[in-house]
Formats: sequence, structure tokens, C-alpha cells
Amino acid sequence: MSTLTQKLAQPKPNRLRHPDRRSVYWLDQLPPEKTGSTTKIELTPRWSELCRSKKFYTQVTLSPVWEVSEWALRAVPSDRLCSLAQPRAHVAGWQPDRPLLVPLNRGTQTAVPTSRICQLAQPKRRSVLEGSGPKSKPVPMTPIPCKASAHIELLAAPKHDHSKFKGERSVCWSVSRAARNYVASQRLLELSSPKERKALFEGYDPYVVSRAARSASPSARLQQLSLPLPRKCSSNKEGEVWSQERC
Repeated sequence: MSTLTQKLAQPKPNRLRHPDRRSVYWLDQLPPEKTGSTTKIELTPRWSELCRSKKFYTQVTLSPVWEVSEWALRAVPSDRLCSLAQPRAHVAGWQPDRPLLVPLNRGTQTAVPTSRICQLAQPKRRSVLEGSGPKSKPVPMTPIPCKASAHIELLAAPKHDHSKFKGERSVCWSVSRAARNYVASQRLLELSSPKERKALFEGYDPYVVSRAARSASPSARLQQLSLPLPRKCSSNKEGEVWSQERC
């Protein structure tokens, strides 16, 4: 057991056989200088095999059709090959696909249905239970003649357009001569011009409140709207003081 433990405790051997070169030497004096290469690397046989250049095959098949050898021409298949080359037989009872349009025989074309077949071909009639409860009787549904009232016929009549109704206006319409020759007044030009304001770097302050806004007084209607909604006061004796303060 001790021999196996000592064997497992041994470090793994370096397959590349690198010499032990530490980055720092804690010695009293500097190591001697070396003129040759400091590290010698020996490639393993596997690495030497991987470093070889690949072999390129220069043989090019000129034609996809190649010559058959003489032995292949004289080959004779065995009985096993002949049995495997046979196509698989269909299962017993297999039938080919039936065509979509099957020609009908003369007997089918001249067949006359019996009274029983005509009876079964009739659609089923629904039956409505007359009354309510366990003693209700089924009553066949029959169309009941019904006539609409004068009010329903009045409501069913389509609505007509008003006498002064005009259809949709065309997207392109002719502009009148007065509109084309109209000249805007000085007041319109003054209202259409944008407000002149200074830029921020010229001293314009957008947060300044005007003097008129500071001296404005609300009207009686605004004061009435600004009051809070009246709440119902509690009539309990214990909370009478509290409710009066809230009111």
C-alpha cells in the first residue's frame, strides 16, 4: 500500500522535457550568463506527425463515366443476391387506388328508390312542447301566418335624405375670384405675425410673472368654484365636536 501511495505522490513527468526555469532566483550571486539558447524544446512524435503538410491528390476524374473492370463484367450473382433483388410483393388482399371518377354501371343509373328510402330521406321535423311541466305535449312546428303591424312597417321603411341635404364636397373645388384677389388688412397682418421674444442668451426669462397677473383678483364665480365640496356632518353625540370642526 505504501508503494502505491508513493507512486501516486510522484509529480507527472513533463513530456516536452522543458528545463526548470524560474522567473526569480533568490541567490547570493547572479547566475552565470549563457551564450546558447536557454530553452530546448523537443517535439513529440505526435506533434511531428501533425506538423507534416497534407498530401494533395492530383488525380482528377475527367469523366463521371468510368470503365467497368473485366471481373465485374464476368461476375455472376448468387441465388441470395437474386432473391434480395426481387421487388417486395404486396400483402394479400391489397387493391390498387380507386380512381376519383368511378364509372357507374347501368343498374345504378336506372335504380328506383323504394317508399322506405323516400321516407328515410325526408328531413326530421322539430316538435315544440306545448305548456310547461311534466304533462306537456309535443306539438309539431308549423309555419304560423303572421302580419306585421302598421307601426312595424313604418319603422321598416328606409329613411330618405332631407330636401336640403348636399352630398360630400369634392376635394378639389374652384376658388372664387374674390378670394383670389383678396388683400389682407393691416389688422390681420398684425395678428398673423408671431410674437417677438428674446432668446435665452439675450436675457429672456420664461418664468417671469407679468405685473397684470400678480395684481389680478378672482371673480365671485372663481371663488365659488374653488371652495371644497360640502360633506355631510355626523349627528352622533360622541363625534359632534369633531364633525363641527370638519364642517
